[in-house]
Order: sequence, then structure tokens, then C-alpha cells
Amino acid sequence: MKLDHSQISRIQQANDIIDVISEHVKLTRKGREMVGLCPFHDDHKPSMNVNPDKQIFKCFACSAGGDVIKFIQMREGLTFMRAIERLAERAGIKLTLPKRTPGEQSDADPTDIEKVNRWALKYWQKNLLDKTIGEKCREYVKQRQMTEQTAQEYSLGFATEKWDDFLNAAKKKIPEKLLLAAGLIVTNEQNHLYDKFRNRLMFPIIDASSRVVGFGGRTLGDDPAKYMNSPTTLIFDKSNCVYGLDKARHEIVSSGTVAVVEGYTDVIMTHQAGCKNVVATLGTSFTSGHARLLRRYAKNIVLIFDSDTAGAAAAERALEICLAERIDIKLASVPQGKDPCDFVLAKGGEEFKKIINTATDVMKYRWDRMTEKFGSSDNMTDRRAATEEFLRTVATASRGGTLDTITFGLIINRLSKILQIPSEDIRKELTRRGGQSGQAVINTIENAKVSSVELEGFGEKAQAEIIEVLLNEPRLFESAAKRIKAEDFDVPILKDIWTLIEQTLAGGVEFSLTNLLAKTESEQVSGLLVKLSDNGQDGDTLRNRLKGAINAMEEYKQKKSRNNKKTGDDEILRKISAVKSKPDRRNPGLMPI
Repeated sequence: MKLDHSQISRIQQANDIIDVISEHVKLTRKGREMVGLCPFHDDHKPSMNVNPDKQIFKCFACSAGGDVIKFIQMREGLTFMRAIERLAERAGIKLTLPKRTPGEQSDADPTDIEKVNRWALKYWQKNLLDKTIGEKCREYVKQRQMTEQTAQEYSLGFATEKWDDFLNAAKKKIPEKLLLAAGLIVTNEQNHLYDKFRNRLMFPIIDASSRVVGFGGRTLGDDPAKYMNSPTTLIFDKSNCVYGLDKARHEIVSSGTVAVVEGYTDVIMTHQAGCKNVVATLGTSFTSGHARLLRRYAKNIVLIFDSDTAGAAAAERALEICLAERIDIKLASVPQGKDPCDFVLAKGGEEFKKIINTATDVMKYRWDRMTEKFGSSDNMTDRRAATEEFLRTVATASRGGTLDTITFGLIINRLSKILQIPSEDIRKELTRRGGQSGQAVINTIENAKVSSVELEGFGEKAQAEIIEVLLNEPRLFESAAKRIKAEDFDVPILKDIWTLIEQTLAGGVEFSLTNLLAKTESEQVSGLLVKLSDNGQDGDTLRNRLKGAINAMEEYKQKKSRNNKKTGDDEILRKISAVKSKPDRRNPGLMPI
């Protein structure tokens, strides 16, 4: 599906790039631009510049760049079309979408599943507000001390206890195959369809793109499954989703910290109490998928775990995951065996914020565990196990870059005193395990989404120079097109940009960087467009630069043609030589002429 340019341009203009990026990255002013940590690579100093006048962003480290649409496309892992839809929703713009061609139609389209989920949200929400149908569920919500405003803000709903209440209402508007694909209805062994959620308080699970990706339901009866989630679908996987991110995202970005709890009501009640940077896992252990998701928004994760044995074990698993994902993690527990929901009701939001702010650093947590075991046991096996656990943590943190050199050295010295082992031996052991050896960890951009295009040789550089000039002075395109064509570019991405410029100028659309960016779905093309557009501005006389670049490109073409001809001649000579050296079978003593 393709939108006409006017709709895309309207969406660009309605979504100021500073406002949108600020929802994901903390920006600070630097001159006329804003700067922040680039979310597309492991950035430790602000490498991303956002230009409010041009409405573009550019990272000088990983070469990511583009307009507001490209930022959302890359940031949230969306298709170009879905990024446009996301920004249209944000700006309250109703899109006029073209009809799908038969080849584009699929049995289970992610967009269709999201629409079905949104319909379900409104249906269950209406049930909750119904004076008769939702009375029992509203009473439960009131007992949990959620305000009516909170229930509405989080779009809480009610699924009745009938087996096919939702099914009968939904199938009047939605095909059964879509309801099955969304996981809202299920089938039994006799192939009878019935509602997935029955007699439950419904919690819509909404992602950072404001999509309703799934649901959680809390039983209001005696069902042994106290909580139930949507099954895995095209748009939902509980190992890669957290609850409350849509509401918590702004505060997480602003504070740089996210607190992770266990339950839906923990999130809702902490938010209601003023702690807005809290999310919850969806009835599953903290996974690497959760870590990677939250790493997009926060540098620090505070895990609020239960103080029982199971909670401590869950914390240990989460700790290892975060260290492996190069995320700073701290651990905290709610005192007196309470869960966060009960705690904020008893003590208030400010006290819960103190728990977050005073959380224990991972190294201190592991250090305390090790020294505690040393103090409580003289058994060498126990002591060795405690030491092994701590050394593994240090090596993982060091390898991942979450442990600085000074702390690394202090830890070695303290370990040396406790274990009565020379510090150099400990350092060697940690180095063997993959930790640093007294030097700072070098952070690379290995996970950057966009890599810069390397242009080597005068021919490739001449092609880039031509594009640079035309991006800054498109009126020169007509004269350039008399001497070179798209097929003359042998760098594919530069050929694409030439074609993009040609089509834009021919289409009667105002020539601008934002209009060019709106015409490409490629993240790499977008990044190079921004880079070349910026590079081209430092030229003195664009016309002379273009003339020189075209001359260089023609020389490059001639040289390449001569090389190809020489290669062709060499191949002919090789074949002739091979024939001449082949004996004549009719007369082995004679060579063929």
C-alpha cells in the first residue's frame, strides 16, 4: 500500500521531530540544535543531533539519520507504513488508505489483529461501565482502591462469565479467523469456538507505539489460573512485552530509570500514587527480550522483587540477563513482605520512590551475598561457590562495559584481602573469564542499526560529490542529467538517491530534504541523504564542484571501460592461446593454424 505524498507531508508537519524524539530520548540544547544519546547504538556521550529547522536527526557515530517518520520506523522496529500510521494516530490524523491489492491481502495481517484488539478493548470497557453487567467487576476495582479516573485511563474492562458472550458480539463485525488469530477466542477438541477470557477484569496491553497488542485478565471467580494473558500472536509475545510502557515511557526517558515489578495492579497503583516510571513483566520471568526493550528507553533498571526465596531467585536470573545485555541493574525489595500495590496504599508514592532511589547496585548486592556466605559458613565448598558467583558477575559486568576500570581495580584489591590471594592472580583469573585486564572497556558500535557507507576510490567519491551538490542545489540537475544518467552510478545506494532526486523533480513536488526522506522506506538511504545533504553545505561554488565531479566521474567511466576492454582482450588472448596449444587430433604432430 502507498499513500499519496500530501498525506505523508501532512503527517511530517503535524509531528514536530523534537517533541517525538523527546518521547524516546532526553534532549538538551546545543546552539540551534538539540543533542542526545543515540538510541541506535551503544552511545555513552551525545552523538545524535536533532535539527528543529530542517526537522531531521543525525548521529555522527553510527550514521543513523532521517526525518520523524524514519526515527519512529527505526526506533520502534516498524515498517514504513506502520510508522506513518503510528504518527497519524499521535497527531489525530485520519488516514485515507488505498485498497489493498490481492497480493497484499493476508489471512492474518498485524494491522488487522491490532484493530480487532482495539474493538475488544472498547467492548470490554463498555461492559465494565454498564450499570448492571459490570457491577461486580466495578466493586472489585473499588476494593483495590483504583479510582474511576485510573480505571478509565488504563482502559480496564470486564469479560462476562458466559462462554460465548464476546464471540456472539464480535462475529457480527469480525471474521472468526481474525478473532482466532488475535487469540480472543479458542476452539476445543470438538472444534467448538468459545471466549478465551471469561469472568475477568481485563487489562489491555499497549506497546510503545500505542498498539493494543494483547490482554491480561484477572479472574473474579475461583479459576485456578488467577491471571491469564493473550497467547502469542503476530503482534504479541509476553517475553518481549511489558505492561505499562505506554504510560511510563516519558518518565522513564526523563529519569533514565525504569522500575520493574510483577503485576498489573502494581503498575497501576504505583502510577496512581505518582511513580510513573514503573512497568511489569507479564507473568513470566525477566527475559533478555525485556532487557533489550527497556534498554531503548532507560540506562538503569531497578528490579523490585519479592523478599521470599522465589523472588530472590528471579532477581538472580534478571541480574545475569541485564549484565549480559550491558544494562546497569539495581535490586530492591518492598519491606515487610508487601507487594508494591499494598505498599503504596499503606505508605504512599514518595516512600516507594525512596525504595527505587536507594536500590542496591548489582556489584554491592553480589558482594554482600558473598561476604554474608563467608561470614556464615566455614565450609570451603560454600565459600568457593560464593566466590565463583561473584567472579562470574565481575567478569560479565566487565565484559559488557557496565563496570568501570576504577571499580574493577577496587574490587580486585578487596577480593585479595578477603580471599588472601595475590591481586595479580585474581586479575589473571578474571581476564581468563573474559573480563578486562586493568584497561577500560572499549565500547564499539557493533549493534548500530545503520552503518556508514564506505566510499573508496575517486570514482565513488565523485558520484557522492555529485549527489551532495544536487541535494543542496537541485537546479543544477538538468545540466548534470545531460552528461550522466542513473545507470552511470555503480554505487547502488547513490544510484537510488539520483533516481529519487530525478523522480521528485519530475513529480512537481517541492524539492526539500524532508520530501525526499518521505519518499524512501530505506533506513540506509535516509541516513546517507542526511549525511550528504549536510556535507554539501560547506562548498564554495556548487556549480564548479559539480563540473569537477562530473569530469572525474567521466574519467572514471572511461578508465573502467578501458579496464573492461583490457580484461575482455586478455580473455580472448587466453582462449586463443588455449586453442593454439591444443594438438590436432587428426595429426598429433601438427598444431592447428
